[in-house]
Amino acid sequence: MATTFTNQATLSYNGSTVRSNVAVGAIEGVLSVAKNALTDEYTVGDTITYVVSLINNSETTVTGLTVTDDLGAYIFNTGTVQPLTYVDGTVQYYLDGVLQADPAVTATNGLVINGISVPDGGNTVIVYSATVNEYAPLDTDSAVVNTVTVTGTGVCDVTDAETVSAVNTALLSMVKSVTPVPVAENGELTYTFQLQNSGNTAVTDADNAVVSDTFDPILNNISVTLDGTPLTTGADYTYNETTGVFETLPGVLAIPAATFTQDATSGAWTVTPGSATLVVSGTVGTICDMATT
Repeated sequence: MATTFTNQATLSYNGSTVRSNVAVGAIEGVLSVAKNALTDEYTVGDTITYVVSLINNSETTVTGLTVTDDLGAYIFNTGTVQPLTYVDGTVQYYLDGVLQADPAVTATNGLVINGISVPDGGNTVIVYSATVNEYAPLDTDSAVVNTVTVTGTGVCDVTDAETVSAVNTALLSMVKSVTPVPVAENGELTYTFQLQNSGNTAVTDADNAVVSDTFDPILNNISVTLDGTPLTTGADYTYNETTGVFETLPGVLAIPAATFTQDATSGAWTVTPGSATLVVSGTVGTICDMATT
């Protein structure tokens, strides 16, 4: 980016003074930098690839540069935490589009890449990846902002920042269990479906979430509850006692969003999933019945 300047001269004669017009000029920095992520959103464990582009606006090759990425560092308590972890060995270094030998890289306190050059009137591109770790916030409207800084002898420091936002979505999982084990012939069998939401957005009736299953052995005279509240066949779920096919109806399931807590000492975030419990109970037949199906 160019920096403008102004200048005005004064002419004095016979006790009089006149001023010239204001001349406007500009000084263009030798280097400019732009940083971009190849994704707009993240959740914990994601890998984000960053592209740093350097442009040399001069007619002389610039050498001996250091490129530093703060990996999203932010102040927490009296220290600093980094929500990104550099993926070892991922740095790629290009001069005018030609891949170069691996530069010197350290990642002890941020990512530091040494020995970078930019050809005269040309460009250098550095590509690398980082994973999202436990220090990245996950609640709605959260983001990781990380800044790259380029320094070197004879050039002004240049910086650019990139923002990647936390995914605003539900992240569902389900665990199914059965009791008792074993169950007696003609006894009652219960399936419990633990539905968990690790995302920052609740599942509502508008999401039309559905649990479906085919019970084998087939259950008879089933009863169904959702978080302890009885559900009604036809209105909340369907079940075929001939085929064993069970399905909740769209709009019945609601699963709250997770809650996110940052440890007051370490700064690490923990996730407590939102949950809902679906329970289906019914009687099973005999072993002979199972053998004939």
